[in-house]
Amino acid sequence: MLYGREREQRELGRLLAEAASGRGGALVILGEPGGGKSVLLQWAGSAQGFQVASCTGVESEAELPFAALQSLLSPAMGHLSGIPRPQAEALRTALGLAAPGGENRFLVGLATVSLLAELAADAPVLCLVDDAQWLDRPSAEALAFAARRLAAEKVFLLFAAREGASLGVPELALERLGPVAARALLAEHAPDLPAPVRDRVLAEADGNPLALLELPKTADGDPRHLPLPHRLQAAYQRRIAELPAQARNALLVAAAEESGALAATLRAMAGLGLAADALAAAEAEGLITVEDQQVVFRHPLIRTAAYRGASFTDRLAAHDALADALAGDPDRAAWHRAAAATGSDEEVAAALEAAALRARRRSGHATAVAAMERAVRLTAEEEERARRLALAAEIAVDAGLPDRARHLAGQALRLTEDARVLARVATVRARVEFEHGSLRTVHEVLVAAARRVAPLDPDSAASMLADAARASWSAGEPVRVAQAHRMLETLPPDPVRDKLVASIGGALKLYAADPAEAAYGVALLREHIAQGRSGPPGLRLNVASQALLTGDYDDTREIMVDLAEESRANGAVGWLPMVLCTLATAEINLGRHRDAVQSASEALRIAEDTGQPSRVAHAEALLAYVAAIRGDEHGTRPAEQSLRRFPAHANALVAAWCEWALALLDLGRGRYEAALDRLVTATRGPVRHVGPGVHFAADQVEAAVRLGRPERAAEPLARLEQWAAAVRLPWEDGLVLRCRALTTGDGSLYARALELQGEARPFERARTELLYGEWLRRERHKAEARTHLREALERFERLGAAPWAEHARAELRAAGESSAPTAADAVAQLTPQELQVVRLAATGATNKEIAARLFLSPKTVGHHLYRAFPKLGVSTRTELARLSLE
Repeated sequence: MLYGREREQRELGRLLAEAASGRGGALVILGEPGGGKSVLLQWAGSAQGFQVASCTGVESEAELPFAALQSLLSPAMGHLSGIPRPQAEALRTALGLAAPGGENRFLVGLATVSLLAELAADAPVLCLVDDAQWLDRPSAEALAFAARRLAAEKVFLLFAAREGASLGVPELALERLGPVAARALLAEHAPDLPAPVRDRVLAEADGNPLALLELPKTADGDPRHLPLPHRLQAAYQRRIAELPAQARNALLVAAAEESGALAATLRAMAGLGLAADALAAAEAEGLITVEDQQVVFRHPLIRTAAYRGASFTDRLAAHDALADALAGDPDRAAWHRAAAATGSDEEVAAALEAAALRARRRSGHATAVAAMERAVRLTAEEEERARRLALAAEIAVDAGLPDRARHLAGQALRLTEDARVLARVATVRARVEFEHGSLRTVHEVLVAAARRVAPLDPDSAASMLADAARASWSAGEPVRVAQAHRMLETLPPDPVRDKLVASIGGALKLYAADPAEAAYGVALLREHIAQGRSGPPGLRLNVASQALLTGDYDDTREIMVDLAEESRANGAVGWLPMVLCTLATAEINLGRHRDAVQSASEALRIAEDTGQPSRVAHAEALLAYVAAIRGDEHGTRPAEQSLRRFPAHANALVAAWCEWALALLDLGRGRYEAALDRLVTATRGPVRHVGPGVHFAADQVEAAVRLGRPERAAEPLARLEQWAAAVRLPWEDGLVLRCRALTTGDGSLYARALELQGEARPFERARTELLYGEWLRRERHKAEARTHLREALERFERLGAAPWAEHARAELRAAGESSAPTAADAVAQLTPQELQVVRLAATGATNKEIAARLFLSPKTVGHHLYRAFPKLGVSTRTELARLSLE
């Protein structure tokens, strides 16, 4: 019977009932040591109808990647063939069941969801994770990832952790037992205590259940001056001290053997000359149980007491014996060798480094960092310590530990002058700064390191200089881009490097005052684009970004669609946020707003999961832009927040999209002065030198003219004309003509603008139709005005541009035609992910195939289809093929 936990039992009962009905979730029970967390987990595990999987975090096992996840998922591994192949391969690699591959932390988490969902096809699944504060980080990340994606599954994750642990899931805090419950618990387990002893135990335990059970066993002592966890540990240590010497030493070996494997414990005991039955006394005393080839401590504090209560030399001997016993497991053996080392030891340090690299290949980056840090402490020679610190810093960046990476990189800097090591450190610092700091700092760090390493390794120098140029371009600092370009030109000739030099040089020429020079720059970039459609992901991403610069949006979209598909197939999740943001940018400019929202929403979701804050801000800014077109003020709020986190001096590209979104919202709502002031202010800073800074020149012109301040349109119009002369694209020339028509009042220019614009950019064409219709109405050509205004209204409604559609509708009424609001497009009611799922389902893809492509579970796919069908007015998948889902 559980005393004083009725509230917790009711809440758990409710959550388990929901999970059994298909509304899964997660909860972490938080409390102090001995507070009853494990007992609540055991109670939950007795729930009828659930398949139960469990694991326990072990403090000394926290350095072994995916140790806990392997234990938890072992009952489900028979279902591995039922989940998408990339996920299954990532999980096999992580759990050491396949050869190490690339980084797939995201896929490991998704595989965890899919595997548990497969298991739940037979019956609801309850996962119990005790002592979650000691989970190895890769397991914790995978389980936290899974916990956020169980809403459509019959799976419930229940964690127990000490106070202060944070897993990012809902929490239930355990309070200490009240006086009535405490007395009842004590009376049940120690009914014969004398009244004075009972009262002292109740006072000392202060409502801690484990203390109420354990303190009566040592009631003769006087533990009142110690805080509770130490009281309990001291009580356990006294009980352990009463064991025979062989039993104490055997218990120490079991405590040091973090996995609880009986076979390894017995081998190590034999190495120390301990008999196999030496654990019997500890088992008889109720400190451990031995079953299913495992040694299980009844409470973590017993393990702690057995280990910390032993002498220093006995602990060293235990670790040494365990290292010998684990010779077939080099990673665990290396950790035990390190625990047994008393000073510098290069052999052990090298073994730990090898273990770290194996963990890194299995995506256990946090574990790999810990192994490298331990290796550093065992390394005597300073240059070797610096090299290992640099490697640890690199892995820390991969692990999503920017502060730790900074610290490790700073330590390495103080130990070496080796240019190659400093180059690696610089790359780490730049990666941290790119996501969490200043792009200007990224440039400075990379350029300085490239200058030093260029004579020794020109390829590394070229890579760093290209990254420096890219960072400075995003920062809106062409002068710094030019500096990196000049340094690239000084490197020895090489076919790959020469192309890089030419492409960066071409990008710089785009902003040249001489139109011929700018046009030559565009020609260089287009040549690079034509040659760069294959090759490594980084090269193709660079090429697609250059196509954005030149206005070749179809090229950008084509390259990015292929790269996104490849990244999905290969599980290269880290690339996807940037790829999808670039794709969304092209789709926005092509007027494919639903596609853009779908791409940016997926980029946002993955960037949040993979810890890429600058990509989160980028995706939010793109979504805010589409929200602004739709007149959704709430949807533009993330842009305001992103501007505070990433102001123009930190990331001009993100800031430009944010400013553009907020200005476009004002423009659509008729707040012309606010729109103009925002854009003018933005273009006085680094935003002027990034792509959107050129493209929102047309909005500046319109805002100025509508405000009655045409003189404020001169500068942005000149900027737009210069750009159009360089890129030589018909739709850009049409945009220039529209702006000239606005500033001069020459309506004939609108007609020529429409001829040039064609269908390349639907939103811009609709705006030209609207402006032309307004001009015709004012000139009293109402019949002709209605034709263009109807066209504008239809396009705006198709794009979901509500405020612009309302403006066109008002103009139509003024031109003598009544126009009622059009019924909402059924497709527009779908969320971005519902639309993504429905489009794939319309091709005949199964739920499992859709899940593999979108990094979802099949149940989640089914959930999206269930919600989408009524919105679309269909009841079967076959009906989807007859719908227009564009």
